[in-house]
Amino acid sequence: MAKSVTIKELADALGFENITPWIDLNHILLDQRSINRPAFQLAGFFDYFDTGRLQITGLAESKYMSRLSSHERIVRYDRLFSLGFPAIVSARNLRPHPEAMDAAKKYGIPILIAKDETGKVIVDVVTWLSEKMAPMETRHGVLVDVFGEGILITGNTGIGKSETAIDLIKRGQRLVADDLVEIYKTSEFSLMGSAPELTRHFVELRGIGVVDIKSLYGVESVKEQQKIDMIINLEVWDGTTSYDRLGLEETYEEILGVKVIRHNVPVRPGRNLAIIIETAAVNNRQKKMGYNAAHELVERVRNEVRSKNID
Repeated sequence: MAKSVTIKELADALGFENITPWIDLNHILLDQRSINRPAFQLAGFFDYFDTGRLQITGLAESKYMSRLSSHERIVRYDRLFSLGFPAIVSARNLRPHPEAMDAAKKYGIPILIAKDETGKVIVDVVTWLSEKMAPMETRHGVLVDVFGEGILITGNTGIGKSETAIDLIKRGQRLVADDLVEIYKTSEFSLMGSAPELTRHFVELRGIGVVDIKSLYGVESVKEQQKIDMIINLEVWDGTTSYDRLGLEETYEEILGVKVIRHNVPVRPGRNLAIIIETAAVNNRQKKMGYNAAHELVERVRNEVRSKNID
């Protein structure tokens, strides 16, 4: 089932003014991320018009309709509004023509006013709708922002995920979510994570209880959302398991169809997991910039072997 938002949620989030207050915005649903500028429709071309999209008008549409007679505006607006769509947003703080207001009242379609210029309104609307309607799943784990890299820490219950997060926060990193992480697919290649509203900024420490990170460490210690760049899976050290020691080949895990780099990190007394995760984050940033330490080491070894063979 497709996700949807109400026009009321959209208007409140983006600060749009509802100039049709007799229409209840709470019961009008929007289930499409795409928008439409009805310039062609106001000119009389209605092929391929998707009535499920939010309509956004700007200076061009307003000036065009102002050139028409009142009778022609009645005809054009009536035909457009009769097709039915969730709402229409007028950018640049432009007040609609009286004929548009009459059509809105006749067909029960709200008109919203946005203060910003049309391009910005479109970007803001599409961005907000994309985030709200993105495919989502909830996973157990801890999400932290480490030097700008979003690290999703996973592992069995009691392995030390929350304790590791506290260590990272004390070292200047930021908490996004503890225990439950809401993960949204924002594009074909990226995921965004955040905390459920109910548990935002809280961390559960066994033996201590629930603590409020924002209150304890300040606003700079938390973050509302973060792109997920890497998964660090904590597991109990097993002497019979062969762990990756070079990192020549990446291991991935799929979340909502997006492949995310995953590292299995063994946990045992004496290992400083916070430092390990910070190092992994910085190393991942280096790889993004084209430098791979493992490949560099292998290349040095090859060069050394070649030089000795020549000698």
